[in-house]
Amino acid sequence: MGHELTHRYTHVEAGLVENLVIRRTTDTDAYPSGWKYTLHLGTLQDLTLIRYDNAHEDTKGHELHTAAGDADVEFWASADEYWDTIGGNPPRPY
Repeated sequence: MGHELTHRYTHVEAGLVENLVIRRTTDTDAYPSGWKYTLHLGTLQDLTLIRYDNAHEDTKGHELHTAAGDADVEFWASADEYWDTIGGNPPRPY
């Protein structure tokens, strides 16, 4: 199963590291979305301040990792799906 690098970005400044990696994947058993990604902000001392990833998308979904702990994250496919999920409050801006 292949992973095609779509975007990679790393920026280091003021003791912080921003790292973003996005790959298109054909391994839809492990990555049902068809994407493998990591969005990371941490320190040069290897402390994760905040990171979103789908390293275990097939079993745990999308995850939020912070220095305080981890949480599962729900993503919506569209703004309409989000507004349907929250019951339209606040109302759609259109």
